[in-house]
Amino acid sequence: MKTDLSVLDLVPVPSGIAASMAVRASIDLARLAERCGYTRYWISEHHSMPSIASSAPEVLLSRAAALTERIRVGSGGIMLPNHVPLRVAETFQTLEALYPGRIDLGLGRAPGSDARASRALRAASGEQFADLLNEMLALSRGTLRRGHPYEGVTVSPSDVSLPPIWILGSSGASAHVAGSAGMGYSFASHFSPVPAEPALRRYRGAFTPSPAFPEPHAILGVSVICAPTDEEAEHLAATVDLMWLRLRKGEFLPLPSPEEALAYDYSEMERNAILENRHRHVIGSPDTVREQLDALCTDGEPDEIMVVSNIHDPAKRLRSYELVAQAMAR
Repeated sequence: MKTDLSVLDLVPVPSGIAASMAVRASIDLARLAERCGYTRYWISEHHSMPSIASSAPEVLLSRAAALTERIRVGSGGIMLPNHVPLRVAETFQTLEALYPGRIDLGLGRAPGSDARASRALRAASGEQFADLLNEMLALSRGTLRRGHPYEGVTVSPSDVSLPPIWILGSSGASAHVAGSAGMGYSFASHFSPVPAEPALRRYRGAFTPSPAFPEPHAILGVSVICAPTDEEAEHLAATVDLMWLRLRKGEFLPLPSPEEALAYDYSEMERNAILENRHRHVIGSPDTVREQLDALCTDGEPDEIMVVSNIHDPAKRLRSYELVAQAMAR
């Protein structure tokens, strides 16, 4: 079974590099992804994190779509509780009008921020995700019940529909929702502590065909660090070791260089935690990465692998994506 490759861009901010430069570098990645034959390029949504500059994915994806020609571009995802459903529908129908057939709408229920930023966003509770999703769909389709407070509201441009919708998940809780609604499903294995296979099975078992998805389509998000040799890839992976440890402590500092990470004074407990976390990452030369990605495809049978690479050096980050594409094309 052929498994497509795609890109998830968190727009990481490396130490020593301005966040504005990281934002501009996202376009370099989108262009490279298209040249290398990736299927889609998605941008995440995070707020109030100095380590990540993807606070306005809809703006970035519009720019990426304008500067590419073929690759699908989308959100991975819009955190729906942070937004008014009407505004999401308007934004993505506008994007669909600008770039017909190339836009994806990935939706998540997590805040993508800390509690203070959620308050600043006037965010709703994640428990309201289903209600927000239904409201967005009803507004877009013009199917609000009679007497609804928003009856008569029109989403413009009204002559296009919402792009294909993907539900994002990291625990399996959203898998049934995505399947029964006839939507795509993307599992964030790159940071989830639970295995992906049960969620992917639950999604397929609940799947009901829809016009946008005649068949189920499951994406598996995977953290990958690829370099010409296993040794160099291991060196670059020191970045994600310290990054993950800091995230665990609630520290959202810029992405450390391998040298910064290797100079960090880890306790024995921290080293053990890092070793346990390594199973979430695919690290190595092109041959090593291909072997591990092939194994993931065999285990969970995803229709698509979505690669996220948190590498400090922007040039080596681009090289990692290029090497992965070359390895999987053999």
